[in-house]
Amino acid sequence: LTSADEIQIKMAQGAKPGEGGHLPGKKVYPWIAKTRHSTPGVSLISPPPHHDIYSIEDLAQLIYDLKNANKNARISVKLVSECGVGTVAAGVAKAGAGVILISGYDGGTGAAPRNSIYNAGLPWELGLAEAHQTLIKNGLRNKVVIETDGKLMTGRDVVIAAILGAEEFGFATAPLITLGCAMMRVCNLDTCPFGVATQNPELRKKFPGKPEYVMNFMIFVASELREYMSKLGVRTVDELVGRIDLIKPKAGITGTAAQVDLSNIINSDYVSEKVEYNKKSKYDFKLENTLDEKVLMKEFEKNLKSGEKKSITVNVKNTDRSFGTIFGSEITRKYYNTLADDTYKIVCNGSGGQSFGAFIPNGLTLELVGDSNDYFGKGLSGGKLVVYPPKDSTFKAEDNIIIGNVALYGATSGKAFINGVAGERFCVRNSGAVAVVEGVGDHGCEYMTGGCVVVIGKTGKNFAAGMSGGVAYVLDEDRHLYTRLNKEMVLFSEVKEKYDIIQLKDLIQQHVDATGSEKGKRILDNFEEYLPKFKKIIPHDYKKMMSAIASMEEKGMSSDQAQIEAFYQIINGKQ
Repeated sequence: LTSADEIQIKMAQGAKPGEGGHLPGKKVYPWIAKTRHSTPGVSLISPPPHHDIYSIEDLAQLIYDLKNANKNARISVKLVSECGVGTVAAGVAKAGAGVILISGYDGGTGAAPRNSIYNAGLPWELGLAEAHQTLIKNGLRNKVVIETDGKLMTGRDVVIAAILGAEEFGFATAPLITLGCAMMRVCNLDTCPFGVATQNPELRKKFPGKPEYVMNFMIFVASELREYMSKLGVRTVDELVGRIDLIKPKAGITGTAAQVDLSNIINSDYVSEKVEYNKKSKYDFKLENTLDEKVLMKEFEKNLKSGEKKSITVNVKNTDRSFGTIFGSEITRKYYNTLADDTYKIVCNGSGGQSFGAFIPNGLTLELVGDSNDYFGKGLSGGKLVVYPPKDSTFKAEDNIIIGNVALYGATSGKAFINGVAGERFCVRNSGAVAVVEGVGDHGCEYMTGGCVVVIGKTGKNFAAGMSGGVAYVLDEDRHLYTRLNKEMVLFSEVKEKYDIIQLKDLIQQHVDATGSEKGKRILDNFEEYLPKFKKIIPHDYKKMMSAIASMEEKGMSSDQAQIEAFYQIINGKQ
């Protein structure tokens, strides 16, 4: 996030909020798995929804999170062209996005499901015109840049897109074809005969593309655009945007096509709005008023330069959203992930706002004495989060919710110790973080691809749905876990292996040390009694791959070599 110039939230074509697409195991090569924080040879599954976005308010929060993670990046939101997209676009503009992309139905790769390719979305012209006009109606057009894509092929397409309201234009299918793609629609099979959509080394040798081919194509598109602009008497693209008076339906059309009513698209009422690309009244996120800027950046200024340890205490309230994210982004820029644990420690008293500790990196520890809202530890990237009730609390921590829904969503590394119960969708798409919690709501560990979760309390229904990696240890005191578990992809067993026992006990000990958990202390004091009540949950394919990698490492191979050898064994059916 910190290195990006633009960060796009895809709500439409290309949206892969789970594991980055529907990718069969044989295409998940070790280097692909490393990039996606998943496991080689294990199929990747993406859920349709973003589980942290169920409303415009949720989207506004994510935009705010991303702006905290990178103050200089443009935040773009990709929407599908459909009836009603204008209303959504207005909400997105109010939520603070800098760019709205209206995507048509006609693009996409052969890896997309057929029913999506042929049955989802509308032409970009319809959605673009509606979004442009709706933003004008609501006085929002000069707050955002509108982009469009969906198989733009020629300069003529660009002219029409600009006239209907677009200022930026996306190309994907046409440049792919210039590089040699022949639209075989087998991207998902790893059999692309032209070496475009494959990781197979033999097929990749057939790749005929060169960068110059794409450059020439774009130059031709630009040349054709200039020719059309010249005919229309327009000097710049800025002058062309929204000039609906420069377009009209073809004359002399007969048959069914003549009955198409284009009056809402080619509506000259919206010509008067002057859209200037470089004169946008950008959304003010007021980041200078955050605790990160007012307190953390000042308190840690010298230590951030030197890398010396420091701890401070601050008071937080639930309006302090994305606490720690700006400071964490500065740590990442300066040290990447090289700092030791607890280099910078912040003890927070009060109620944490949404996205408390989002994206925080190695070296940063946030200890919250109180409770926290939704998205706690979203995208955790190496940092440590600790939360527990005030010491003078009279209630039982293990029986009370202390953090909200969708905690540790998309976490890639780091640790979290939670002295209390978490809400729904705990650790969705966790791919490397370690977490100990004293109970979770419904859909815990959904779409998890890595990391380790210990639950020393009750779980809600649909636990481990779509879980393709990582391990969960769950305390099943009432013997109801089996009925709450989504058993489609995972194995359910007692904790008997020596490695598992040591890891489980060690994580509970770390949890007790960090939070003072009473439940954790009871388990450690009576570990032999509690151990049979713990269940280990691990995905079938993940276990098979981990076993194969371990056996290769025993033969003296390095970690990378072992992964590659195990991968080829699995996909060739030798395991």
